[in-house]
Amino acid sequence: MDSNVLSGAGRLPLAFATMTVVLALPLLALSSAQAWAHGKFSAYAIDTTSGRVLYERNGNARRYPASLTKMMTLYLLFEDMERKRVSAASRFVVSRHAAAQPPSKLGLRPGQFITALDAIRALVTLSANDVAVVVAENRSGSEAAFAARMTRTARLLGMEHTSFRNASGLPDKRQYTTARDMALLGAALQARFPDYYHHFETSSFTHRGRTYRTHNHLLSRVDGVDGIKTGYIDASGYNIAVSLRRDARKIVAVVMGGRTVKSRDAYAAALVERVLPQAQPGRGYYARLLASIRRASPPAGSLQVARRASPGPRLSMSSYAIQLGAMTTKHAALSLIERAQPYVLEVTKDAEPSTQRVDVGGETLFRARFEGFANLASAHEACSRLEANRFSCFATIR
Repeated sequence: MDSNVLSGAGRLPLAFATMTVVLALPLLALSSAQAWAHGKFSAYAIDTTSGRVLYERNGNARRYPASLTKMMTLYLLFEDMERKRVSAASRFVVSRHAAAQPPSKLGLRPGQFITALDAIRALVTLSANDVAVVVAENRSGSEAAFAARMTRTARLLGMEHTSFRNASGLPDKRQYTTARDMALLGAALQARFPDYYHHFETSSFTHRGRTYRTHNHLLSRVDGVDGIKTGYIDASGYNIAVSLRRDARKIVAVVMGGRTVKSRDAYAAALVERVLPQAQPGRGYYARLLASIRRASPPAGSLQVARRASPGPRLSMSSYAIQLGAMTTKHAALSLIERAQPYVLEVTKDAEPSTQRVDVGGETLFRARFEGFANLASAHEACSRLEANRFSCFATIR
C-alpha cells in the first residue's frame, strides 16, 4: 500500500454514536478534481460482525448504481439456486432483447443457451449486460418483472433508498441507490449465501474459447479482499463494493463516484486498510442484518411476495383494500401481485398482499388483492398509480 495515497498521518479521530462509528478519513492526496466525478462521491464502510458504521460520507445520498446492480441480480439467482428452482447446470435461453444489450457483454446471440454457472461467472468478472438480462428474463419472464422483484427484495433487506428498473445497471434515471444500501447488500450476500458467495472471488473465466478477467483489481492487490463488484456508467462515475476479511475481522465498504478506475481503487484500498483495525473480531453477522435477511426470504416453495417487515395490529373489518383481478390459478394471482407491488409501495408500506379464493358460477378463481389501506383516499391513489401502469384496479372494503 502506497502511504501517500491518503494525505495526513497519525491516528484517525473517532466519533461514536450508539452503534455507529464514523471515521474521519483524510482526503486523497490527489485533488478532488482529479479523483472524483463532480458531485458523485460517496463512501460507506461497515463492520459486518457488530453492525458499526466505520466510515460514512454522503452515505445516504442518491447515486446511480451502475453495475453494482448485478449484486442484486446475483442475490436473486443465488436464492433460486438455494431453493432448488435452478441448478448450476440449468440452461438459460438468450432472447433478442438480451443479445441487443450494449457492452460490456459476452456477445451472446438469440437462441443460444448459457448455464447458470457460466452466467454467474460472466456477471462477477466481465459484468456482462447481456447475461444480466438473460438471468432476469429466464427467472421472472421479463426484465421488468425481475426488476420489480429486485426492488421488493431491496426494501425488505432494509435498502430504503434503492429502486431497480433493470438487471444490469445500464442508464435509467429511475434506477438509484446509496453507498449505505449497497454496503448492506454486500453484507447480505455474504451472510445469506455462504455456499455461493465464493463466486465473487473469481478472477477469470473462459467461455467459448475466450478468457475474461475480473474488473475488480483489489482482489489481487489487497490481502484479504474476497469480492465484491465494480461498476461504471457516465452518470455514476466509477463505483466499487469491496469485502475484506483479515485477522478475524470482516468489513464491507463501498466507494462511488470515482473519476478514474485508479483513483477509485486507491481510495477504496486505503479506506479498508484504515478502518479494518476498528472492526470487531468474530465469525457471525450482526442481528439486524440477519433479521432483514429472514424478512426478505420467502418460505421454501412459495413465490416471493413481500409482507410487512414486522407484525402490526390486526386489520379491522373496515380496512380498505384494492383488487387487481381474479385469476384462474393462485400462481397467476401471485404473479400479478409481484408485478404490481412496486407501485403499491410508492403509496404505502402497510398494505399486505393477499389472494382470496372464490367460486363464481362453478369456476374457482383467485383474487389478487392488497389489504390494510388506512383510508379510501390512499386506496384510490394506489389504484391510480396502477392504472397509469396498465393494471386493472378498484378499491373495496376488506
